[in-house]
Amino acid sequence: MAEITPFKGILYHSDDVHDLSLMVTPPFDVISKEDQCHFHECHPHNVIRLILGNRSEADSPADNCHTRSATCLNQWLSEGILARDKAPAFYLTTMTFLLEERSITRFGLIARIRLEPFEKGVVLPHERTFSKVRSERLELMKACHANLSPIFALYSDQEGILSSLTDAVSDKTPVMAFMEANGHRHSLWRITDIGVHQHISRAMAGKRIFIADGHHRYETALAYRDWVAETDPQFSEDHPANHVMMYLASMEDPGVIIRPAHRMLKAVPESAMARFLQKARDYFDIVTIPYGSNGGTARTEFLSDLGLNPANHTIGVCMKDARDLCLLKLKPGVMERMFGHELPATLMHIDVTVLTRLIFMEILGFDQVRLDNEKLIGYSSVAEEAIDAVTLGKWDISFILNPTRIEQMREVAEKGLIMPRKATYFYPKVIAGQVINPLS
Repeated sequence: MAEITPFKGILYHSDDVHDLSLMVTPPFDVISKEDQCHFHECHPHNVIRLILGNRSEADSPADNCHTRSATCLNQWLSEGILARDKAPAFYLTTMTFLLEERSITRFGLIARIRLEPFEKGVVLPHERTFSKVRSERLELMKACHANLSPIFALYSDQEGILSSLTDAVSDKTPVMAFMEANGHRHSLWRITDIGVHQHISRAMAGKRIFIADGHHRYETALAYRDWVAETDPQFSEDHPANHVMMYLASMEDPGVIIRPAHRMLKAVPESAMARFLQKARDYFDIVTIPYGSNGGTARTEFLSDLGLNPANHTIGVCMKDARDLCLLKLKPGVMERMFGHELPATLMHIDVTVLTRLIFMEILGFDQVRLDNEKLIGYSSVAEEAIDAVTLGKWDISFILNPTRIEQMREVAEKGLIMPRKATYFYPKVIAGQVINPLS
């Protein structure tokens, strides 16, 4: 059963912090080098200094980006820039954003959840992770002893849990309200009523929790708990390391949006590039759209055709120095013939599986080592950016996808299966900097 509990969070709490929009960032794994520099420059107390500090050639085991994050955290607490709440709370948040000119609001409950191994079926993953990222995040947790940003997770809300939360704050003013530069509006309320705590904890107890974003952080939290258990003589079932901070959203919330994670590849062998379309014709019907002087119109047609029938496994391709954009439409029965003996049907008919197993491994000949190398594969949730990355020569080839549907993600997780990495891109991302969960 899922054990969801309130906690005494750490929040920005100082007269010096007038504009909270200058303090928050997206999750660490979607922050580019340019964005990292921007967040470091925008305010000396931006949470970037905690979640993604700058590295230096002079770094050492005693002085590195992780130890400097811990120093910042402790200093900000001692100076009152950050303060820990005196009473346990659930934190209800709203995020209001525009999508295709529609204003949408997503609700999220920030709470603690007791860590459970995936095999227990309480907390369910749906994606693979990178071991290098897990180890790097673990060193940060060991230094800071805190969850610096929440894991984004989903639950099915048939009992009206969200309504109970919104009723609890209906007559209250948010303790935090601000607008990001991108126009996203955020509000946060503390819920300290013990009766509400008990009601929400009971209602969530029977839930299965589906990780949307934050697989690395959850697996890191499990490793951190094990490390504390081995190194702290006072470790017990009540130790804070047994829990992790989550942002819980209802699957039924119209604000839960999945975008595709388009792939961009570099260092692709010239021979593989040259033979790619010829080999792909064995498995796909290929439609070419000339991408010459009339590039804007071609791109519009390309993206429109890609999204016409998302269930028919069409994948867009943009290659360096090519004159055409291509749409690869999977031929009937290909996945069953090629992989029916090794892949469950639930996974076989997801576009990222077609891309990873058929295109990357079968056609391009990539092995698992290549797929694990995050330096050779990039991701973007914006198709135009992925196309421009190739036409400007930054990447060799981009693959443009339709989004994974939430029911596909749920079915994969419920069956204990794992999609390829970055099978989903939940939008907007849950920001870091609203609440920190101390673990010591």
